[in-house]
Amino acid sequence: MAITDIQAFAHLTAADIETLGQELDSIRRSVEQSRGERDAKYIRRTIAAQRALEVAGRAVLFGSRKRWAWLAGTALLSVAKIVENMELGHNISHGQWDWMNDPEIHSSTWEWDQTGPSSQWRRAHNYSHHTYTNVLGKDEDLGFGILRMTRDEAWRPMHLVQPLANLLLAATFEWGIAIHDWSIEKELSGTPPKELMSEPNREFGRKIARQVAKDFLFYPALTGPAFMSTLKANATANLVRNLWAYAVIFCGHFPDGAEKFTIEQLEGETSGEWYLRQMLGSANFKAGPAMAFMSGNLCYQIEHHLFPDLPSNRYSEVAVRVRELCDKYDLPYTTGSLGKQYLLAFRTIHKLALPDSFLKATADNAPETSSERKFAGITLPSLPSSDTASWLGVDPETGQRRGLRSAMREAKVVLKEKARQEKEMLREAKRALREKAEHEKEALREATVALQERARTEQASLRRKAVLRRASLRRTRRRR
Repeated sequence: MAITDIQAFAHLTAADIETLGQELDSIRRSVEQSRGERDAKYIRRTIAAQRALEVAGRAVLFGSRKRWAWLAGTALLSVAKIVENMELGHNISHGQWDWMNDPEIHSSTWEWDQTGPSSQWRRAHNYSHHTYTNVLGKDEDLGFGILRMTRDEAWRPMHLVQPLANLLLAATFEWGIAIHDWSIEKELSGTPPKELMSEPNREFGRKIARQVAKDFLFYPALTGPAFMSTLKANATANLVRNLWAYAVIFCGHFPDGAEKFTIEQLEGETSGEWYLRQMLGSANFKAGPAMAFMSGNLCYQIEHHLFPDLPSNRYSEVAVRVRELCDKYDLPYTTGSLGKQYLLAFRTIHKLALPDSFLKATADNAPETSSERKFAGITLPSLPSSDTASWLGVDPETGQRRGLRSAMREAKVVLKEKARQEKEMLREAKRALREKAEHEKEALREATVALQERARTEQASLRRKAVLRRASLRRTRRRR
């Protein structure tokens, strides 16, 4: 099972968790109070730069029948689409710039450049995902309905094709997200499945028609003789944008260390526990300024899940303070290179395509899924018993708080020693079995020799008897 008791898993007291929540509230307030012209300039300049890139890319594509123009135009358009999707569409739709009261740069009016309507994405993502991050049965983004990303989900034969489904999802990510959000919108609004002309269906159809017409009819037609090469360039730019968005999202949600939670965790969840769940359920990847910009600053996924509506350009400074809190409360701060984080997610996708009988670790102590029960049955050096409730909140020698990071480190040492002892016991058992086998083999050899000797003796005896019988017969014949 995934985490059912976040306090026990984190090895923090209820008071610690609430204090952590208050400190994170303080970070939020400080950023909100310091928002101003610098942040407004950042988003306006980003919009201007993105539009300039798109205009330049589409202008170059007028000559796209020439190879250099096709490559240059496609590259410019790909970058423009990535910036619009990650740093503009995603973040503006989160309400990060609503405080400016600019009707153009507002979550209620911004329509991004991809298949799904922004309004459907906002409802499905901002509510379902960011409220119930990584909660099984509540967060619809946990595997996007087609991938098994935790052992808490029962294996089904359809999961065998999960590696192929993952490739298809990566290449068509905008469509996967759009269909995913459309289905959630219909579910949340109570739309009957057979009501074809429902508002969610009409809105979805209108957006698809506009998007397909724009990328595959209107802009290619503007380039006249270069229609086909421009169409290919637009399709390629969409593919590049899809692959990049897919990689960024998967690196922030599915590497080892991005924990999952059962619905029981939501019962009576406090503000501090909500913050803690966001921290433990997310992962970052290391990035410089350029890569951070191209990822929509979602290289700071932990900070984004903590403060989804704060301006993305502030996440780098927020990350410093969040990391300090992780050190203070002895909590892990899950991060790594982009390549490492994706490879961990990629491994999970392929591993969980198999039935659980093929897997080694349990759902309580697997790299991609763990829970407070991973500490059951072992005694940590810092604990007088295996009962995590008796965890000492502060190390009496160093004065440092002891939390999950120390618990995991110590558990790793204990489990490693336990594994070493079990391995040694296994070696001893194998050695004893070999010795027993040698003894039995020697006894078998001796028994074989004895049987052979007995057989030889019996054969010799039979030969003697045969000789005596023949001699007796000959004497009998001579007397006659």
